[in-house]
Amino acid sequence: MIEINVQLGARTYPVFIEAGLINSAAAHLAPLARGRAMAIVTDSNLRTQCAQLESTLNAAGIATAVIELPPGESTKSWTYLEKLTDDLLNLGIERGDHVVALGGGVIGDLVGFACSILKRGCHFVQVPTTLLAQVDSSVGGKTAINARAGKNLIGAFHQPSMVLIDPETLATLPSRELRAGYAEVVKYGLIDDPAFFDWCEQNGPALLGGDIDLRTHAIAHSIAAKARIVAEDERELTGKRALLNLGHTFGHALEAETGFSEALLHGEGVAAGMALAFGYSADHGLCTTEDAVRVAAHLQSVGLPDGLAAAGIAADGAKLVDHMRHDKKMSAGTLPFLLTRGIGQTYVDNAVDLVDVARFLDAQPR
Repeated sequence: MIEINVQLGARTYPVFIEAGLINSAAAHLAPLARGRAMAIVTDSNLRTQCAQLESTLNAAGIATAVIELPPGESTKSWTYLEKLTDDLLNLGIERGDHVVALGGGVIGDLVGFACSILKRGCHFVQVPTTLLAQVDSSVGGKTAINARAGKNLIGAFHQPSMVLIDPETLATLPSRELRAGYAEVVKYGLIDDPAFFDWCEQNGPALLGGDIDLRTHAIAHSIAAKARIVAEDERELTGKRALLNLGHTFGHALEAETGFSEALLHGEGVAAGMALAFGYSADHGLCTTEDAVRVAAHLQSVGLPDGLAAAGIAADGAKLVDHMRHDKKMSAGTLPFLLTRGIGQTYVDNAVDLVDVARFLDAQPR
């Protein structure tokens, strides 16, 4: 059992990581149940894992009520937020209860946001089942739904009470989803940990191939890095937490161009976005071309898109920049970009000219 604590004063919470943890989750959840039934929110792809979790809770004398939602990014919407809050209210959820979010980033984001507003705030527990959620979105308290104008534009900061991560849930994850989550693993090396990027280059293929020990190490290392950053800048006020958005400004624009559809998964957008961030930085002499090529090569080697062509994006630079103008980080007409001086040297640049970004994007292969 690995335990990592997200240090937020009175709101500090633990992240537990262990293979097979779903089958022993009752030991962690029982104290939160207060003798009441626990609601489990999941999607229809996770019926086996949900049955496992229900079984272990029921065996411990904890009744369960399951709310099943459709899988996919389109579930992060007003429609399903309304459905979920109505369902939870119909179950009689109290402010002191804990709702269990069993699923990937979509379920975690939606449940977290619903719990942030339900009865002015109730508790929730993250049980992430995708690599992307296990290394990134389940920790840190960012919750949201999407809007027509862009991704995650309606939401709140609402920290979970606990995160339970079982790397064995990745065994049934489609390889494409696994690769998409791996992009967020690579991100931690590129932000400020070049030694971890070296580790990714050496171990990424075996991790994606199924090595449980490598997966556990990558999850624990990523969560420890994110926990440290969140503890320093929970609400992205000082700029430290903004570093976690490496690849996301470009990536969200690519996702918006595809209508946030299955044509481009979030992690795939982040991968292409990181390659573009390095390419833009190299184009402006901020980092070496060799570093940009090295990043793109690693992403390509594990089957992730390393630019617009690989991501299937044909739109011109002006259209992609228009998507960026809806980014929630836009302030006084300026959009902060995550650029880099080299691998492990990411920084926030608040003086990037969007016209120049459009020019750069127009020069990229389609």
